[in-house]
Amino acid sequence: MSKKIEKVLLILTDFLAINMTFFVWSWVRKELGFFTETNLLTLFYFSGIVFLFWFLIFTFFGLYRSWYAQSRVDEIINIFKSISIGVFIIFLITLDLERDLSRPPTLSRMFLVNYWLILFVVVTTARLIFRTFQRALLSAGFGARRTVIIGWGKGSQKLLDDLLKLPALGYNVIGFIGEKNFKQHELLSYKNRPLFGNINDIERIIKEENAQELIFALEGSSRRKVMDVVVQCNGLQVNFKIVPDLYDIVIGQARTNQIYGFPLIDIMPQFIPEWERKIKRLMDIVISTVILIVFSPLWLLIALAIKIDSKGTVLYKQKRVGKDAKEFTIHKFRSMIHEAESMTGPRWAEREDARITRIGRLIRPARLDEAPQFLNVLKGEMSLIGPRPERPYFVEKFKHQIPFYSCRLKVQPGITGWAQIKGAYDTSLENVKTKLQYDLFYLENMSLRMDLKILLNTIYVMLMGKGQ
Repeated sequence: MSKKIEKVLLILTDFLAINMTFFVWSWVRKELGFFTETNLLTLFYFSGIVFLFWFLIFTFFGLYRSWYAQSRVDEIINIFKSISIGVFIIFLITLDLERDLSRPPTLSRMFLVNYWLILFVVVTTARLIFRTFQRALLSAGFGARRTVIIGWGKGSQKLLDDLLKLPALGYNVIGFIGEKNFKQHELLSYKNRPLFGNINDIERIIKEENAQELIFALEGSSRRKVMDVVVQCNGLQVNFKIVPDLYDIVIGQARTNQIYGFPLIDIMPQFIPEWERKIKRLMDIVISTVILIVFSPLWLLIALAIKIDSKGTVLYKQKRVGKDAKEFTIHKFRSMIHEAESMTGPRWAEREDARITRIGRLIRPARLDEAPQFLNVLKGEMSLIGPRPERPYFVEKFKHQIPFYSCRLKVQPGITGWAQIKGAYDTSLENVKTKLQYDLFYLENMSLRMDLKILLNTIYVMLMGKGQ
């Protein structure tokens, strides 16, 4: 089933389970003589509010992410964690400080434990039934993801044999991509799965065949071959997995995933937990809104100063490359002369760049020229923290010259980042490589704590006028 249908059915399953729990719990309270609402319409009203609460909690903890060949045990653990935290929040919301802290908890208050237990059992059971049905569909061939095996030989053919024995994994292998060139008249295939071509044509093959999963089964491959494939596929909606004996190739950038004892390793998974991603996005929205509104007089003053100081527009717009190689437009307060690159073409700014205006020299050290990009953050094109978005010209240039440069496109770009508080101007290829190391360090250590550290360092850089 499609991701959209899966999510709708999953929400409907939870809706039924959560409402069933609410009515069962209310009935038990009534039978035991505790106060409960008896008006049916009022009960439905409250049950709707309760479902909305749990929908937000489940969304926050990533329980509505696309489920695909994942362990049902892991899902049960996530449900347990989410419901436990949710019930604790309900306990705090309904807490009466004078009554509840001055004497032992009443039996009525202890009924929250019953609610927690009933909700966990009902939601878990409902989800297990749904997942069992979903897995049965996968076993029957419905909803399996179109998969291409990278490699052509005994290892890749054995991998296909193993996957065919486990249809519930959801891999519909449609063919192979080899390492070497082969002649066009050679119609090679194994078990009716053709050899589409070699890794040099991988981007074209993925698009033509609508591939969703790539599984590496290269024999005696080098780091370069795996890296080349990842770089070529940057921006494509495709997942990468690798057989365990190649784990050392991507050590530190992989996560083991075993279903039915069948091991595969995800290459460059998203390591930051779902709940941290939600908080990160919430921080982006709140902080950007506050900065844009509270400091609006300053932004108007800067705009007026730019208009008086030099001819040209107040805002300077430029195409940048964001997450998954998608292009978007950023706006900055213009800090250089009008049409600064009209004669030279795309080039880096320098510390003593003659193109910088008088106002530009005042606002750039404090990074005030970047302020309009908070609008990009609100639109979801950028985050507060992340690798700086680069122009398409330089992205195309660097991704062929610098290993793993495209890895920085796996996350949302930011107004500031680890490389910005540690690195200097981009003045040479070596300098770009150094800043890439900082970006990769950030990707491997993404967390709210890391973001807070970068944010505090950025404030320090702004106050000290050390920006560029």
